[in-house]
Amino acid sequence: MANVLPHDKKQLRACLLCSLVKNASQFRESGCENCEDIMRMQGSVERVAECTSANFDGVIAMMRPDESWVGKWQRIDKFTRGIYAVRVSGRIPDDVEDELDRRGITYRPRDGSARD
Repeated sequence: MANVLPHDKKQLRACLLCSLVKNASQFRESGCENCEDIMRMQGSVERVAECTSANFDGVIAMMRPDESWVGKWQRIDKFTRGIYAVRVSGRIPDDVEDELDRRGITYRPRDGSARD
């Protein structure tokens, strides 16, 4: 779990797909623990910049996402333990949205604009 928690408060970024919060260098080193197979950020400064956002509101520390009503409400109950943003400004790149479409996954922006 230590590699998922931000090392410090500098250069914090949130994944645009799952809202996991880590330092930019951590995303570059290990990608996103929840959606690396789609986002492919590991090893790429450019990909980290386009798939994460430094503009986010609030954070939630999730130790047991599968047991948390907040986890269910935020749609992070199936993700790894860690720190998550409540809202993230920005949209995923077009190639990621196309890949989600191919997989039959509905994209819900993490900025609060998606309504059920």
